[in-house]
Amino acid sequence: MSNRPAPAAIPPRIRRSQAISLALLLVCGVINYLDRATLAVANEYIRADLGLSLGEMGVLLSAFSWSYAICQLPVGVLVDKVGPRWLLGAGLVLWSLAQAAGGLASTFGWFLVVRIALGIGEAPQFPAAARVVSNWFPARSRGTPTGVFNSASPLGVALAPLCLPPLIAATSWHWAFFVTGALGIVAAIVWIAVYRDPVRAQLTAEERAYLEVDDAAPAAPAAGFAAWRALFRYRATWGMMLGFFGSVYLNWVFLTWLPGYLRTERHMDLAQAGIAASIPFLCGFAGALVAGWASDRVARMTVSKVAGRRNAVVVATLGMVAFTIPAALAESNVVAVACISIVIFLANASSACAWSLATVVAPPSSVGSLGALQNFGGFLGGALAPVLTGYIAQTWSFVPALLTGAGMAFLGAMSYLFLVVRPIPEPAGQVK
Repeated sequence: MSNRPAPAAIPPRIRRSQAISLALLLVCGVINYLDRATLAVANEYIRADLGLSLGEMGVLLSAFSWSYAICQLPVGVLVDKVGPRWLLGAGLVLWSLAQAAGGLASTFGWFLVVRIALGIGEAPQFPAAARVVSNWFPARSRGTPTGVFNSASPLGVALAPLCLPPLIAATSWHWAFFVTGALGIVAAIVWIAVYRDPVRAQLTAEERAYLEVDDAAPAAPAAGFAAWRALFRYRATWGMMLGFFGSVYLNWVFLTWLPGYLRTERHMDLAQAGIAASIPFLCGFAGALVAGWASDRVARMTVSKVAGRRNAVVVATLGMVAFTIPAALAESNVVAVACISIVIFLANASSACAWSLATVVAPPSSVGSLGALQNFGGFLGGALAPVLTGYIAQTWSFVPALLTGAGMAFLGAMSYLFLVVRPIPEPAGQVK
């Protein structure tokens, strides 16, 4: 049992800022994933209108992930230096303009450019969210808010096939991009106008004591690129990058291929596949929320705040592996969808726990940097997953493709377990 003191009451002004910040992050995150999913939802209409091949559409679907992953490298440092308010606000504007420009696309090349721009613009969303949680919540209480902002991912994916098809049917696929782009511009204005980072000099003694209750020292100044490079000296950094690669790889197998898998391998019709594809991501929404709350409970009962959150990631990721195997091998469609729903539930639980883990492993000045590096590793997996899954499914079937994803996730769980063992000190030193 931990010998930590009981959590202090949340000062009223802090509580209000926490609620506002999480509400804004949830809305921005849902828009983020609606924008990512628009191309997939409008896939058939766009291919027919622009005369694109399946191969060209595959390139468009993966273009976002590559630019998004690469931009995680600098964006973490920028979040720590510039702050979430302005960097996320600028990202919202850029990605929303890119999203709206997709509605004007008339060629493959134009679409490729706007999808790359979309990935660049969306890159600050989750590192900024991790920094917001680090700024406004003490270490022992970061799991629940991390679960809240992570729940936007499956919620946006679940809402896309429910909200966008009626809009496309009533107008055209172009308007799906225009409307979602306009939503992002509105969100950018609200975010910049409303959100503020805590300023230590303006906090009362009670408010500072609440935010710093788990810290050995006051928060350090924001890290620069030298501190960012120093993070690579630590096994924990590599463990988090490799670990997130594995879990995100398996998650993106289903995120990008689930409708096609249900129709091709499971022989469902369009209506059945649409309903069956939404159920797992609604479960994922619940998974992110439950995991955030549970990881806080575990963290409060363990002496090591790193071990508690790391173990939650490992258990959730191994659960993904365990339920992917029957999902691939079961003859019953009901059993397969049920298992996939559990996998997506656990995938979002794993993601929420991984982001909360970043807030306690990182030095106080480098939370955004370490979170972004972990996300970089994850989205390398996310970029590889649709390409490799398609190749394996085309050459053999979806069964070995899903089992490959399970293997990647297993290796990721082992990376977390054996490499992420203690927090990175401030300032960063030699390998520990």
